Amino acid sequence: MSEMNFEQMIDASFKTIHTGEVVEGTVIDVKPDEAVINIGYKSDGILTRNEYTNESGVDMTTMLKVGDTMEVKVLKVNDGEGQVTLSYKRLAVDRGNKRIEEAFNNKEVLTAVVTEVLSGGLCVVVDEVRIFIPASLVSDIYEKDLNKYAGQEIQFVVTEYNPRRRRYIGDRKQLVVAEKAVKQKELFERIQEGDVVEGVVKNVTDFGAFIDLGGADGLLHISEMSWGRVENPKKVFKVGETQRVLIKEISGNKIALSLKFADSNPWKDAAEKYAVGNVVTGKVARMTDFGAFIELETGIDALLHVSQISREHIEKPADVLKTGEEVTAKVVDFNEEDKKISLSIKALLAPEPAPEAPAAPVEDDDAEVRSVDIDAVIASQTEEGEE
Repeated sequence: MSEMNFEQMIDASFKTIHTGEVVEGTVIDVKPDEAVINIGYKSDGILTRNEYTNESGVDMTTMLKVGDTMEVKVLKVNDGEGQVTLSYKRLAVDRGNKRIEEAFNNKEVLTAVVTEVLSGGLCVVVDEVRIFIPASLVSDIYEKDLNKYAGQEIQFVVTEYNPRRRRYIGDRKQLVVAEKAVKQKELFERIQEGDVVEGVVKNVTDFGAFIDLGGADGLLHISEMSWGRVENPKKVFKVGETQRVLIKEISGNKIALSLKFADSNPWKDAAEKYAVGNVVTGKVARMTDFGAFIELETGIDALLHVSQISREHIEKPADVLKTGEEVTAKVVDFNEEDKKISLSIKALLAPEPAPEAPAAPVEDDDAEVRSVDIDAVIASQTEEGEE
C-alpha cells in the first residue's frame, strides 16, 4: 500500500463536504458585504450579503462578529477560486418553509412586521419566507391607502402554501371578521336603548356619521345631530374624534344614535317662554314665499307668515327681511304637540285710528224764519196786486 504524500495527508485531515449540505462554522472575518467562515474544510467559506439576508444595504459588520458560530448551507464546494460558497438565507428559507407548512396545516395565527407595501397588497417575512397578503384580504372593509400598515406588526393566517412556485398567501381579513364578531356579541349584550355611550367617528357622509362603538357601528343621522338644524355633517364631525352619543334604537344588528339628550331639549320649557301673547326676539333663519322662519333658540323655529310682517301688502318676506336679521314679534299661536309656533310683527303695531263719522246737518233757525218770511212776502205781494 503506497504512502500518502504530504498534500494528501493534509487533505485527509479535513472533512468532506457536499453541495446542499448544512454545516456549522465559525466567523473568522467580517466585512460590510461578506463574511469568511471556517467550516472545517480545507478552504474557508464565503458568505456574501446577498446570501445572508433579503434585506438590502445591510452592513454585515453590525450583524456578525468574529467568533460567532452559525449553521450555513453549502452552495458550491469550489467557486472557481478554490473557495466554498455559503448561504445562510437559503438555510433559513428551508427552515422557514417547514415553519410555514406547519402553520398552514394547523391554521396557526402568525405575527410579522409589514416589510413592503405594494399596490395590490402587503408583504411580510417569516423566517426568511416572503408571504403576500392581497389587498382584498387585509381588512373586512375597503382600504384605499395601505401605506398605514408599513412597518406595523400584523396577524394573519396562511391560506395558500406552494413552495414549488414560491407562492405563500396570507389572510388577515378572516381574523378581523372573527374578532369583530366576538366584540359585536359582547357589545349587544352590554347596551340597551337609552344608554349613553362613547364611540369614535369612523366615517362622515352627507346624511350622517358612523360611530364605532367598539364591536359595531352606529348611525348618527343628520336629523339626530342637534335639536337645531345641521346643514353639513362634515363641518361638524371629524373622523377619529371621540363622541358621546345616546342609543336611540336597536333593531337587529343596526344601532340608531342621537345627540338629542332629554336634558337639553329646548321644548321642555317652551310652553312658558313662548306662551301666546309673549313678545319674543329671534333671528331670521330661512325664508320661503309664504313666510320667514325665525330661530328663537337652537332647536326652536317659529313661523312669521308673510301676512303678519306688515300692514302693507308684501309679496314675499325676502322683500323686507334678510337672513340673520334680528326681529321682534308677538306669539299668536303655540302648538306644543306639533312643535309649531306662529309669530306676528303686525300684532305689535299700534292700531290705526278709526275713520271719523260724517257730521250731522246743523239746523238753522234763521233759515227757517227766512223761509217763512219769504213766503209771507210773496203772499202779501199777490194780495196787493189783486186790489
